[in-house]
Amino acid sequence: MIEARGLTKFYGDFPAIEDVSFAAEPGEVIGFLGPNGAGKTTTMRIITGFTPPTAGTAVVAGHDVQEEPLDARASIGYLPETVPLYTDMTVREYLHYMGELRGMTKSRVRARVEDVFGLCRLEEYTDSLVSKLSKGYRQRVGIAQAILHEPPVLVLDEPTIGIDPRQVVETRQIIRGLGGDHTVILSTHILPEVSMVCDRVLIIHEGRIVVMDTAERLSARLGGVSRVVMDVRGPREQIQKTLATVDGVSEVTLSDAGGRQQFVVECAPSRDIRVELARAVADHGWGLVELRAMGLSLEEIFLRLTTEDEETAA
Repeated sequence: MIEARGLTKFYGDFPAIEDVSFAAEPGEVIGFLGPNGAGKTTTMRIITGFTPPTAGTAVVAGHDVQEEPLDARASIGYLPETVPLYTDMTVREYLHYMGELRGMTKSRVRARVEDVFGLCRLEEYTDSLVSKLSKGYRQRVGIAQAILHEPPVLVLDEPTIGIDPRQVVETRQIIRGLGGDHTVILSTHILPEVSMVCDRVLIIHEGRIVVMDTAERLSARLGGVSRVVMDVRGPREQIQKTLATVDGVSEVTLSDAGGRQQFVVECAPSRDIRVELARAVADHGWGLVELRAMGLSLEEIFLRLTTEDEETAA
């Protein structure tokens, strides 16, 4: 549905992105993750036809964005970081106007406006002036205009930036619900957002793609079983000391998980010592309630991938 091949963009002598290549399948929600200035917005501007690449190609729904720009743009719903809204219109008037700009028939616009009101949870604000809406609801109106013409591809640039926590949760639910019907690229630097919303994560750093995979596979690939969580019934200090003596364990810490006695065991990523840990507990006759591997968090993955080059250079 989306295929980027060797996208490169220079501003003068400065490379904003270099050799960016990736593909997004129909119905996928891809998290485009990177620090500010990493090249996320530049890549999105090229995919949506706002900026031409210096080199490389982008194909959207089978249309090359340079050779077939109108067809490619018609296949995209775009929500830029700053939503372009006409604040002197009501929400209904604005969406009707956007439908007309896209060449939709009046009957189709009427039907789709009612549909997107429900999809974006705007039913209570249909006749409100856009200027009277909170930023969170303005973001929803922006999403509504992006999906109005039923495009197969959605490109959303920082859709939850600057809105209150309740609106963030609801906006993420809306985006998650759009997957399946649309291929979605979600640009963000908010790490939890990717874990909650996206099927795969694409990490870009200093203009280059570092990796693209699911968070779970990245965790397994980079860290292995580096952390084990155990819920054990028995004498706290003795359990902690015993687990620490198991070969391959580097540290054992205790946490109170809702009144339960939970031990976090740090171990070498190259070894899976869960069997040895369980045996140590059983040999002492303690009660093993839970034992599970805990991989790297997305934050840890991101930091490891984006600081590797800097550490190498140092």
